[in-house]
Amino acid sequence: MKTIVKQFRQIIITALLISAALPVFAQTKRHAITSQHKDFYQLLKDANLTFKLPSGCKEISPVNNEYFSFDFAMEMPGKGFEMWLQVKSQRQNWNSYEHSQYNKERELANPDSMYKEISQAIAISLSGDTSYLVRNMPPDILARYNADAGKSYLVNLLNMRVTKHYKYALIIALQQNHTGTLVAVYFTNEKDPDFYKDVNRAGSCLKFIPPATD
Repeated sequence: MKTIVKQFRQIIITALLISAALPVFAQTKRHAITSQHKDFYQLLKDANLTFKLPSGCKEISPVNNEYFSFDFAMEMPGKGFEMWLQVKSQRQNWNSYEHSQYNKERELANPDSMYKEISQAIAISLSGDTSYLVRNMPPDILARYNADAGKSYLVNLLNMRVTKHYKYALIIALQQNHTGTLVAVYFTNEKDPDFYKDVNRAGSCLKFIPPATD
């Protein structure tokens, strides 16, 4: 009988300790999300982008490891659909590039073409090869995002845990000259009309701010 009472007390104590730890865990998680938001919105500002989480979408933790580095991620619960975002400001790179034009010994790549290298590297990392379908973004899509250039890649994904074993991804890379680069990766298991509807819905959350005119 004493043994049963002792075990019961231990269960109660363990339950109390877990209950006490849960608010701390929740607070830590909220702090991490708040910090993540702060960093992400600063990146948006630096790259001249606006963002609003679409209705029906839920924020999830972005992947950030030695292979993939993204700044924000969201999903549509129950839809088998995710979107990963990578945002980069090119302002400082452009300033450095302009100054390098007066120094023949210091040659730098044009930052306005970096969206190509960034998106191509992501496509290769996700697919494991270069047998993906790549297209230039049409003018009407560029105008929708206030972008100056862009490309899309449709890739068959490697079977990886980090991508939750999704089968396909659509990568959209957009560039506003002298300003910023945006890469959005959309994951799915079905390349059907509903997927592209979800892409349009999720993609509407972002756009570049039109540059000021004199």
